[in-house]
Amino acid sequence: MKTPELEAINSVRYLFLRELSEPKDNSLRIVVEEAVVNEASRGQIAEPSLPELAEILKGAAYIESTDGCRIFEILWDHYVAYLVTEECVGSCGKHDDEEFTGKLFRTYSKSHFLELLAKDTGGHFEPVVHHKLVCENHIIDVASVSDPAIHVIETT
Repeated sequence: MKTPELEAINSVRYLFLRELSEPKDNSLRIVVEEAVVNEASRGQIAEPSLPELAEILKGAAYIESTDGCRIFEILWDHYVAYLVTEECVGSCGKHDDEEFTGKLFRTYSKSHFLELLAKDTGGHFEPVVHHKLVCENHIIDVASVSDPAIHVIETT
């Protein structure tokens, strides 16, 4: 799967999950929003409650969606399984034996998620594909037998 929309998602530096829904049985809609380092907020972060953090945060800037950031809609007509993980927990673990292409929207040829599904499910007549969205607030794993449709729905 190589489309201009997929390349656009993988070209951004940060994503935030904004919406996840099932518009109809066994279909999945994910909306993610591009985010950037907001230079206008540099040095403007509120005084931390711990004095030890003051030095660390004095030149910091927020990562957030600003004017011009894109919103992407990703639609699967049918999914096999999906998993949403809080990003701090999902960022841990050993993953060097997995194989994927992409940056923030990954397509795996070998993954722990695919291994789990192979052990826990059956009856798939087509190969299952694993996609992962790596967002700042969540990590979303989606297994399906087809690639999703991706659309840029607007900019903020």
